[in-house]
Amino acid sequence: MPAIDNTYRTHYTNQIESGLLGQRATIAGWIEDLRDIGKVVFLTVRDVRGVAQAVVSGQSIEIIRDKQRQSAVIISGLVQDSKSKDFSLEIKADRVIILNDATHPLPIDPTGRVESALDKRIDSRALDLRSPKTASIFLLRSVLLENIRTTLRSNGFIEVNTPKIIGSASEGGANLFEFEYFKKPAYLAQSPQVYKEQLILALDRVFEIASYYRAEKSHTARHLSEFLSVDIEAAFTSMNEIINIAEQVLMNILSLNLSTSEGDMNGSKTLLIPKPRFPLKRLSYQQCVEDLKKQGENIEIGDDLSDASLRVLGEIHKGFFFIVDWPTKLKPFYIREKENDPRFSYSFDLQYGHLELISGGQRQHDPNRLKERLIEQNLNPDNFKHHLRVFSWGMPPHSGWGLGFDRLIMALTNLDNIREAVLYPRDVDRLTP
Repeated sequence: MPAIDNTYRTHYTNQIESGLLGQRATIAGWIEDLRDIGKVVFLTVRDVRGVAQAVVSGQSIEIIRDKQRQSAVIISGLVQDSKSKDFSLEIKADRVIILNDATHPLPIDPTGRVESALDKRIDSRALDLRSPKTASIFLLRSVLLENIRTTLRSNGFIEVNTPKIIGSASEGGANLFEFEYFKKPAYLAQSPQVYKEQLILALDRVFEIASYYRAEKSHTARHLSEFLSVDIEAAFTSMNEIINIAEQVLMNILSLNLSTSEGDMNGSKTLLIPKPRFPLKRLSYQQCVEDLKKQGENIEIGDDLSDASLRVLGEIHKGFFFIVDWPTKLKPFYIREKENDPRFSYSFDLQYGHLELISGGQRQHDPNRLKERLIEQNLNPDNFKHHLRVFSWGMPPHSGWGLGFDRLIMALTNLDNIREAVLYPRDVDRLTP
């Protein structure tokens, strides 16, 4: 057996290809299967990029024989042709090192052969991620975040980082996590809204990808207390221009060639939805109300669209679509009302069926009108004095939106529960692991 060195790995499992035939390779991962037929042990080893087979014989058999599945292992040897129907190549192992044993019984089966409930999987998330199906979701998250950043930068956006500990409610409302901050009241930010509006005063176009917090006591498959949001704000832009940027972000995501990613995940599929036609359908709020009335819904202009109503709309208008021009009273204080009919606003939501993915619109840039809007929504302008004074420094017209990234992943991968799309979800009932 060759002398032991400090090399953990020379190749990932998906790199064991024909170009390595007859050459040495070292892989590192976890034992997924072990088949002992006496003088030979066939071993499958999984890492983040896939799975490979090794053939162990001679003295190394005693090292590997009777080892528990999911134990961490290093395998070295020559790459050779395989007679297996599942592998064209394999490693003829002459070096086997068990790095750490897996203690059985394991809380879940990461191979997926024995199904586990979602809560049990999240309780053992680190082990759950050895499942290619689970891991592919989080590989997809990484790829899409990189793609979104590239799209926004190509449109002149600058990435920023705003505070998550704040001294007053950024959007008003009661869904705030409050705590004591050096003997003063403080809150976890529920959005970067006031900061991103202030920053466009000089930086013109900004975006942030960060976690935000809402203390909603919601027990649904699409709500979390901590969520990842993609927020943008742009000076000198109208609602239609900012909608176009949202479409471009979505179009670039859905145009990705994910074959490499899928291969790394041993063929697991990621995007499971048909690609829509662009530009996407833009339905006015009033048109949606008329559509719902035709379906027998008891709804009038000015009413909010309930979850049940959005499900009906999602059946009528399949896939992605925008709802634009919402009633002003249903939107936050910073949304600008229409000049010709102030009952309605320059606002929009991007829907995927009943699931709201993006909410945004054109902002109110007149400081006097902004103050009036705060009062109309029973908010104290004094709590926003630091924000309001910025608007007297030459605030331009501007627009922006926020994208619920976890919901986007949920939609693109056709998941039933948003908790599957988040590594360590936080909700009303879960604070660990």
